[in-house]
Amino acid sequence: MIRTALFAAAFAAALPVQAQPTVKVGVILTLSGQFADAGIQLDNGIKTYMKQHGDTVAGKKIEIIRKDTGGPAPDVAKRLAQELVVRDKVDILAGFVLTPNAMAAGDVSAEAKKFMVVMNAATSVVITKSPYMIRTSVTLPQVMETFGTWAVTKGGIKQSYSMVTDYGPGHDAETAFTSAFKNAGGQMAGAVRFPVANPDFSAFVQRAKDLAPESVFIFIPGGAQPAALGKAFAERGIDKQKTKILGSGETTAEAALKSMGDSALDIITAWHYDYKLDNKLNAAFVKEFNAMHGRNPDFFSIGGYDGMHAIYEALKKTKGNTDGDALIAAAKGLNWDSPRGPMSIDPETRDVVQDVYIRRVQKVGNELVNVPFDKIPAVKDPAGERRKKN
Repeated sequence: MIRTALFAAAFAAALPVQAQPTVKVGVILTLSGQFADAGIQLDNGIKTYMKQHGDTVAGKKIEIIRKDTGGPAPDVAKRLAQELVVRDKVDILAGFVLTPNAMAAGDVSAEAKKFMVVMNAATSVVITKSPYMIRTSVTLPQVMETFGTWAVTKGGIKQSYSMVTDYGPGHDAETAFTSAFKNAGGQMAGAVRFPVANPDFSAFVQRAKDLAPESVFIFIPGGAQPAALGKAFAERGIDKQKTKILGSGETTAEAALKSMGDSALDIITAWHYDYKLDNKLNAAFVKEFNAMHGRNPDFFSIGGYDGMHAIYEALKKTKGNTDGDALIAAAKGLNWDSPRGPMSIDPETRDVVQDVYIRRVQKVGNELVNVPFDKIPAVKDPAGERRKKN
């Protein structure tokens, strides 16, 4: 009798427990190589959202399956996306730090009819690769065209000189800013592009100084370059009261400000997020992020954080249905309050709509920070708007 009871207990223990229904999210990131920190910060945003909001939505458990492309590798990204769909049976694709990887995975999303959330890649055309795709980050035209128009109409700047890194994002930023600047009535005094790996900006800055333009627009990658450029501006005696320095958010990101020191003072930038934004949601986000990861969030982090919010809210609307058509229908028109401010998903373009902040680098206490002094609300991607009309 005892042996029979023991056998029955052992047999029962061996039976599979009925698992809670899951929603599998395949997250494709750059977790190694040159862009590893960007991928880590985006993933930290995902983790922070799930810590704050739990891992269960509409009665289903969220399971994250992470894959690393190691850098800009569209072939790898496409293969990983295919493996996630076919082998891992994921319901949703997400992540994507870099544009080439997002573009490649977009083909898989379109073919497999899988809901896809781009949490960073900022090239406008990415969103056209799949009708099942939304974006929760930013587009370069969204910020740079807005900035070019603002510089003339509200900043009172009538002349500028463009200095950008000679690669895709630099070209996009230059085109967006200068076209909007000229359309608003401004004039360009000239332009220069410098190599991606350029440790010495002295000659380029001297050329700008010789022209003595009213402003200089710059776009450079993060890392060591902002400090090198700031040093060149200081050494060449650029007076930022006479020649305003304008740039994108990367130019004065937290790490860049620390490396530039006081040479960053008075640089004016346009961007969609900064960890210093003064609102309750951001204060709670930054506090939780620091507690979990020992550092501040950045624009990669907020893209991941809001990307998870979009996934959760779409699943709530579909009551857990993961069909691609159902999820994209639910995601169109989503709007919510984010740590970055109010934002939404344009129901026609499926792209992000958000406020763009105009900031000036100032010293608050002993810390250099981006202090917002103007805001352009509810900005859509202008390139997407133009595509919609054509």
